[in-house]
Amino acid sequence: MTQLETHDPLRDISIPEPGMMTLEEFLENDVEGYEYIKGELIPMAAASRRHGRISINIIRYLDPHIYENKLGELYPANTSFKVGERVLKPDVAFIASERLDVDEDKGLPIPPDLAIEVVSPSDIHSRVIGKALAYLDAGTRCVWIVDPVSKTVTVYKSETDIKTFTREDTLTGEDVVPGFSCPVKLLFE
Repeated sequence: MTQLETHDPLRDISIPEPGMMTLEEFLENDVEGYEYIKGELIPMAAASRRHGRISINIIRYLDPHIYENKLGELYPANTSFKVGERVLKPDVAFIASERLDVDEDKGLPIPPDLAIEVVSPSDIHSRVIGKALAYLDAGTRCVWIVDPVSKTVTVYKSETDIKTFTREDTLTGEDVVPGFSCPVKLLFE
């Protein structure tokens, strides 16, 4: 792997040249602040205050249910998951207990069971949908796209099983996070 001339002194790491890192190398080394898509490192936009608050609200309501019922583990935005030929870092992700037999010191070589993406102001709608479909194609059982502007959660179970929940609805974990439910409006408070 060759390195660019510059490096980020705040992170004290060198950033590889585009196309010079394999998927396996990215999982092994996990370059902070980047996702890996089609051989390229894609910088992740910094989260806004609203984005961060919504992500924490999701964790606030989802994590106690997962923990108390010993369903698996919840992961924050800086955790890498192999999603087909990509390495993505969803804002929040869940993996069921029976799938947790992987090395804890590397990015996860499997897709999450539930991937949650909070839409950022810089996100392009078609890329967000493309990401949801990539998760599903790789084996993710459910994707939540959380939109801070419309205050909705769009749940993708497949390319054709898509439902949008508004502030008046209750979001459930269905068969992916059994027994979980939360009023959508709480995620946006």
